[in-house]
Amino acid sequence: MNKEILLTILNRIKNGEIQPEEAYNELAMLPYADLGFARIDHHRTLRSDFPEVVYCPGKTVEQICLIIQELVKYNSNLLATRAEKSVYLKVKELIPDISYHEQARLLYLQRANRKQPIGKAAVITGGTADLPIAEEAALCLETMGAEVERIFDVGVSGLHRLLDKVVLINEAQVLIVVAGMEGALPSVVGGLTRRPVIAVPTSIGYGASFNGLAALLAMLNSCASGVGVVNIDNGYGAAALAFSILAMIQG
Repeated sequence: MNKEILLTILNRIKNGEIQPEEAYNELAMLPYADLGFARIDHHRTLRSDFPEVVYCPGKTVEQICLIIQELVKYNSNLLATRAEKSVYLKVKELIPDISYHEQARLLYLQRANRKQPIGKAAVITGGTADLPIAEEAALCLETMGAEVERIFDVGVSGLHRLLDKVVLINEAQVLIVVAGMEGALPSVVGGLTRRPVIAVPTSIGYGASFNGLAALLAMLNSCASGVGVVNIDNGYGAAALAFSILAMIQG
């Protein structure tokens, strides 16, 4: 951070011009590193409890490496979504302890663990084909510091599989429900629990599913209460929302 900016803010507090809470809010909006092609927001954690997350598509491998190198200077934990294995191999040369989940296409680094998990979430899928998005959500949440219960392949075509897990589902504080095809699973889950449900439509399905649009519309039209919907295949977005809910519960 610019020393002059920090001293100015400290003097304003000392002179009674602003309160410490106002100063905190100002600091939260300030520093970033200008890499020329990207401006890395180093104070994202002050606003959202987790560092800036790298979305890899559209960036060169070199750009991704430079961004991640900058982020790890000040952050112990890190996420980079939709990363191909070739990206992982290059990043690993620079940061040997970074991990990669090939199915979720997720780069993640967790050097600092919370003493206790911030809360517990359950990630539920309709079918095995939904696992890449579900694992993206689950791993993002775990890297953020939440406990995650995975409940996979409990879709509505075999409803007894879901009913068998209701007790386990209700042990979580927030639920991420991932489904393609007709996207009915979040409505069913929402009707079985009082927990908040974050629905994630996936692009899994035959032609009339329109790459997830049918599931998205079905979830948006859910008749169950307490169901919110993120974008198609947006496992990270669901994790970020679930983490915010858990953080609010913790206060």
